[in-house]
Amino acid sequence: MDLMARLLLAVERAQAQNDLPDAFARRIARLAADPKSRALKAADLEDLIDKLGDYDTYGQTGYLGMGVNNVILERTLERLEARSRVPH
Repeated sequence: MDLMARLLLAVERAQAQNDLPDAFARRIARLAADPKSRALKAADLEDLIDKLGDYDTYGQTGYLGMGVNNVILERTLERLEARSRVPH
């Protein structure tokens, strides 16, 4: 499975299990679909996949702040969108 397919799978899982907002899911889907995003570093995409796994809609970032809330995910998406020039 390629990296973009793994990313989309992580989005589906985060929506089903952790109530990932549709707005984030749409932005990530646009990022994954845009050919310019293929130039993003694999490490950046892996980081986003990991963050989706730790996402918590309600901001309960877990013991010692190990989770990911809306603010953290927003900043990550903004950084990746800027690098790939994908509008949001």
